Amino acid sequence: MTIKVGEKVPAGKLRQLTSEGPKEITTDELFAGKKVAVFAVPGAFTPTCSVRHLPGYIDRAADIKAKGVDAIACIAVNDAFVMGAWGKEHKADGKVLMLADGSGEFTKAMGLEFDLTRNGMGVRSQRYSMLVDNGVVKALNVEQPGQFDVSSAEAMLKAL
Repeated sequence: MTIKVGEKVPAGKLRQLTSEGPKEITTDELFAGKKVAVFAVPGAFTPTCSVRHLPGYIDRAADIKAKGVDAIACIAVNDAFVMGAWGKEHKADGKVLMLADGSGEFTKAMGLEFDLTRNGMGVRSQRYSMLVDNGVVKALNVEQPGQFDVSSAEAMLKAL
């Protein structure tokens, strides 16, 4: 069942690549006492994700944070090394937290998994964005398969 506006984000663990290697970050650490703009993508280094989704949030990070957002996080069902490399390639450091949901456990708990097995990608995340305030979902924008509109950085800015 897909999470809904007004519900608390489920407890979960994500990973972020640091200079010491992958570091676990809990959803409580990520969301408690903060306003966080989150966007999720089906996969790092994939066309729409690399050309439009991630770059949009990097380019508009200062504008989004100026609207009272404490952090911007990108989540994908990839490992921390892939997410780290993808963030490095796009110069996300200091702008967007690149968070790995390697086994898709957080994505499944959110009810936002997307089966791309027929395309050789396994189970991934749907493309979405959400605004989370102190652990509670305030806005949730899930894209239709193959679309990119409601989860963009521009759409997030308009909603703020």
